[in-house]
This record gives sequence, C-alpha cells and structure tokens, in this order.
Amino acid sequence: MDATPEQMQSGTPGAPPWLVGGTLALEEASALDGPVRAVEPVVRKAFGTGARGAALRGDWLGHALHPVVTDVTLGVWTSATVLDLVGGKGARRSAQLLVGTGLVTAGPTAWTGWAQWVEAGRREKRVGLVHAVTNGAAIGAYGASWISRRRGRHGRGVGWALAGAALSSVGGYLGGHLVTTRQVATHDPGYDDVPAGAS
Repeated sequence: MDATPEQMQSGTPGAPPWLVGGTLALEEASALDGPVRAVEPVVRKAFGTGARGAALRGDWLGHALHPVVTDVTLGVWTSATVLDLVGGKGARRSAQLLVGTGLVTAGPTAWTGWAQWVEAGRREKRVGLVHAVTNGAAIGAYGASWISRRRGRHGRGVGWALAGAALSSVGGYLGGHLVTTRQVATHDPGYDDVPAGAS
C-alpha cells in the first residue's frame, strides 16, 4: 500500500516511491551476479589496477573523477537537445557538433566509471552494471543521431538524440544513486578528519 500524504509528512514509514523500489530491486537482483562476475576481471585488468586505475578513479584529484567528466558528456548532449528543440535550422550544424563532442568524451567517461565500479560492493556492482549498459545504449542512440545528421536526415537525428536523452536520464539516475545514496566514489582520506557539518 502506498504511503498517504499524512504518513509522508509525519515520516511514518510506507511504501517507497516506485523509483526507489525499482532501484532497491536492482540491488537485490542476484541474477545480475553472473554477468558481473563475467565482466569484472576484464574491467579490472583494463581500468582498475595500478597507476591507471588510481588516475581514472581520481586519487590525484581528491574526489572521484567520474562525476566530473559525466558533466561534460551529458552537458553537451543536453545542449544539443536544446538546440534541436528551439534553435531552428540555423542551429543544426552546432547541434551535430555537440552530439559528436559527447561521443568523443563518452569513452573517457566510461573508463572512469568502470575504474570506480571495480571498487564497489556486490549490490552496487549490480546497479552499476545496469547503469553502464543503459549508458551504452544511450551512446549507441547518439551515435545513430550523429550518423543520421551527417547524412542529412535531421529529423531522424533529433529522434535518436531524444531516445539517447531518455536512456541517459535513466543511467544518470542510477549513477546518482550510487554516488549520493551508496557513496560509491573515491575521496581523499584527509576529508575524513573533519566531520560533515562541522564549522
């Protein structure tokens, strides 16, 4: 049974929002353990070990690098969508350039995410794998958008970009859950010396 407005205001426990429930179900989905086990050794070898893994996780930065570079990729793709919707014909070339820029930055963005993923716990790896697959589908959609635009099929390119935006929104939600709720993010131990909220 869903929580009533009165329960929500008073803090009385009730059924979680459907997005929360769906995300918790992903965390509990042991069916994902097989794919996780299959992918993990390859990812760990490619992105998670030694100086390369430390650099991709952001040890040198003091904070996880992945959220920083996702802002670049998602930012240019979002800008492309804005131009598609309100920019008119004169903005088509710029929108195509922005889609292409996002495709170029998508690789490094994924590498930093995989480097962070190998350090996560079992439940977080399940969600992270779905996050990665969803974002991979978004990259495919934006790739199709760029090719369509390149061939002069602007309307089709816009449609593919909107599909990519929907997919990346799902991926972004799951990524945000991992970072903010489950705190899957590199940070320098020096920050642990000061309690949160201390003045």
